[in-house]
Amino acid sequence: MTDSETTQGGPQLNAKLLVSGVLLMGIGGAIGLVGLALGSSAVLAAGRRWVRQMDTPPSELAKYHWNRARVATAAGVGAWRDGQQTQQVGPS
Repeated sequence: MTDSETTQGGPQLNAKLLVSGVLLMGIGGAIGLVGLALGSSAVLAAGRRWVRQMDTPPSELAKYHWNRARVATAAGVGAWRDGQQTQQVGPS
């Protein structure tokens, strides 16, 4: 048996088609990344414009709502403690 007569058990791949496929996938991936970058920059620019047009900056809104939550929590804890004391002091 000579080298030309031996057959390999695996499939025979067309190298040109394989290289072409890999090349096209690379080009498609690059185009996809460029599209992602452009879309992301458009969304970020719109978000920045929206924040600049707000009457109250987001940091001030966060502080305001955080203080409201703290006051509400303190009121709830106070009401719960008062309710516990009245149940313990009640008639026997």
